[in-house]
Amino acid sequence: MSLQFSDEQFQEAWKELDDPQVEGWELFTETMGVKIYRQHNKETGLYEYKVFGVLPSCGPELCTEVYMDLAYRKKWDGYVKELYEKDCDGQTAIYWEVKYPFPLSNRDYVYVRERRELEPDGRKIWVVLAQSSSVSQCPEKSGVLRVQDYKQCVAMESDKASGTKMFMNYFDNPGGMIPTWLINWAAKTGVPGFIADLQKACKNYPEYCRTCQK
Repeated sequence: MSLQFSDEQFQEAWKELDDPQVEGWELFTETMGVKIYRQHNKETGLYEYKVFGVLPSCGPELCTEVYMDLAYRKKWDGYVKELYEKDCDGQTAIYWEVKYPFPLSNRDYVYVRERRELEPDGRKIWVVLAQSSSVSQCPEKSGVLRVQDYKQCVAMESDKASGTKMFMNYFDNPGGMIPTWLINWAAKTGVPGFIADLQKACKNYPEYCRTCQK
């Protein structure tokens, strides 16, 4: 089974690097050179997010490799409990369990993703798309809530220096009875925290790769 992403979805993602589509979105927070916008989803009562910014010390190719490396993600992301690829219904899906603070239940995701390296007008842009998938070989666990509605897209290119210009679009519905204030707090602190962790992970990736080859 092929992945469910169209050429148009990849085009829409990278074009936001040049022309951010934020009409109807509110500026939620700005920190560390990163702007986070949000838009209210009337069906769920939750927010969808767009993130624009620069990672100053990590090039886009390295950043994409780190972003895609699931084994390495388990080393640097403290919220990961389980994360691995699995062949499900003829396609490669990713299983991801995320630690939630007590007394909340952990959440898990089953999703598919695709990476493409695009070269519009001689530029080099890396785009990764991901969305939730309901494959049958990844049954739900007792005590863990399955996130049924999840999507993420990331577009990255060089900032013309030693860093990465980045766009991210993100939505997930964690389900359960999580207070809105907690979801908003997690978005406001979690995204900048993730970006800081990602930059540190990029810096340490060459050493991690060397260790794995020994």
